[in-house]
Amino acid sequence: MPVREFKELRVYQQAYDAATEIFGVSKDWPKKETYSLTDQIRRSSRSVCANVAEAWRKRRYEKHFVSKLSDADAEAAETRTWLQFGHDCGYLSEEIFAELDRTYDRICGGLVNMMKDPSPWCGPDKSVQESTVLYES
Repeated sequence: MPVREFKELRVYQQAYDAATEIFGVSKDWPKKETYSLTDQIRRSSRSVCANVAEAWRKRRYEKHFVSKLSDADAEAAETRTWLQFGHDCGYLSEEIFAELDRTYDRICGGLVNMMKDPSPWCGPDKSVQESTVLYES
């Protein structure tokens, strides 16, 4: 089945689910972290999704597509850093941290693979069969 919109991309779905999980687990973090760690990790995790959506809309031009995917990858890396802080500060259990870190590792791998070969995704009126394009590691 062809991908018609960004919400159908596996990498978007993984990022959205992870951002939603981060929101949930960060609800109980200390109030003193509200404007630092909590706000930062929520913003960066949501930004991964937003940048994938922007990349999808800019896929007519490979360089624009790759640039937005690069932004998404950078936001995912930032999220991994905030996850590490959350874990090291005792706000995330080892299990939740490891699960989310693995998820963001997969997201980053998918984004890097999409950037490595953007041609299946890009061009005017491109219909993408996601199942035929390898972009997950």
